[in-house]
Amino acid sequence: MGELLRMEGVDKRFGSFYANRNVTLSIQEGEVHTLLGENGAGKSTLMNCLIGLYTPSAGKIYMRGEEVHIDSPRDAVAHGIGMVHQHFMLVEDMSGLENIILGDKRHNTPLLQKADDRKTIEGLMQRYGLEVDLDQRVGDMSIGMQQRVEILKVLFRGADLLILDEPTAVLTDLEVQGLFDIMNSLTDEGKSIIFISHKMREVMHISDRVTVLRRGECIDTVEVSKTTEQELADLMIGQKFTESTYQKVDATDQSMLTLTNVSYHPEVKHGGLKDVTLTLHKGEILGVAGIDGNGQGALAEVVTGLIAPESGEVVGPDGSSIALFSPQAFIDAGFGNIPEDRNKMGLVGDMTIAENLVLKQTNTERFSAGHGAWLKMDAIQEFAEQLREENDIRCTSVSQTARSLSGGNQQKVILARELDSHPKLLVAVYPTRGLDIGATGFVHDQIVAQRDAGCSVLLISADFDEVLKLSDRIVVLFEGQIMGTYPGANPPIKEISLAMAGK
Repeated sequence: MGELLRMEGVDKRFGSFYANRNVTLSIQEGEVHTLLGENGAGKSTLMNCLIGLYTPSAGKIYMRGEEVHIDSPRDAVAHGIGMVHQHFMLVEDMSGLENIILGDKRHNTPLLQKADDRKTIEGLMQRYGLEVDLDQRVGDMSIGMQQRVEILKVLFRGADLLILDEPTAVLTDLEVQGLFDIMNSLTDEGKSIIFISHKMREVMHISDRVTVLRRGECIDTVEVSKTTEQELADLMIGQKFTESTYQKVDATDQSMLTLTNVSYHPEVKHGGLKDVTLTLHKGEILGVAGIDGNGQGALAEVVTGLIAPESGEVVGPDGSSIALFSPQAFIDAGFGNIPEDRNKMGLVGDMTIAENLVLKQTNTERFSAGHGAWLKMDAIQEFAEQLREENDIRCTSVSQTARSLSGGNQQKVILARELDSHPKLLVAVYPTRGLDIGATGFVHDQIVAQRDAGCSVLLISADFDEVLKLSDRIVVLFEGQIMGTYPGANPPIKEISLAMAGK
């Protein structure tokens, strides 16, 4: 099979800043080609140039040996290029079928041809093993099914090259395997896939070749069969990468948070809590292990004051029962929070980095006069520059919007804000989802440093390796119930795995 795509000498500048510089990328027909790099390495920018959201500042793009000009997403579709974004571009109130055909203009009539389109889509579903309920409302679908709708949307428009941006970040292990089966059936038919991921095991498992980007430049392209995880990690961060290991500690007797028989919609197996009893002690990391969708979200919302339990008791750091469940009350009690969705709950995307860093302190004398009536902009700017330096937040200026940052740098902004107040208790929910190994290591180091300073950490993660690596004690959550408590030092992995499966 020949070369499908070639991007040659591509630059993308924003003012004087180079997001991509002289990047050359070659994609063969029928291969899975991974784009690997730290958050902010320029992967998304390069793909946005390929799908017509950005226009390259320099360089050329060739499809099947012929130069093409992609000035809009419509041009990309016409050339057989489609992208499944990390954050799905679906209309939740529409059905799967309606989302797939939305905006398609294959019929020379203003009337919808749903029956014809359904037949075509069902053929694609059968051909590639894409199981979807076309009549179900997208908002009611699982994340895995929503992703299949996105893939069908791209295939329906005739894509030969599919770009999958962090497609496994929100999937369960079973859904990941299902996605890989779909990817294999696509490449077996000669379609090509650009796969963007930070998970080395997945990269090694599914890829044919890997191109490494660093600080906007192409470092190397290697065949997976001729490299190792360690070599790829070293290429990615530009130096020898050594993974940190953390010493486990024994909890003190001092309780920081106790939940006793807490329930919240116990009848909802995969979104509620049923008689949850657990204690978080001072200066420990308590890891909550479990397959995604077993009540983790509800637990995080109770512990951060977003929802009140229907029954049961929650006792806070001062030993008294918490009566008022509100985010402000929990902030005032000295709780820090790294939320599950950094875009929806962690940051205000259109505000600047500096503004996001002081969100919890706008009424303090340090940053305002007249109880928040006038902000001290010089003090805010100085504070933001200090946190930018301490937390290695990579940006052109602290005055740029939070939305414009890469995922890893957005997470660093949240971390900097939450940890600056030296919380008594930190709730970290999926803290490294979608982060590269360098940013992941930084987040892990910060969480352990908080523990060592006496902070209590409730770590909720669907990444079993992360829970094992960081936790001093581990509890397993299954269908909203606590299945058992286990030591973090020399944990009984088989026993924990069985508990995660409800056994």
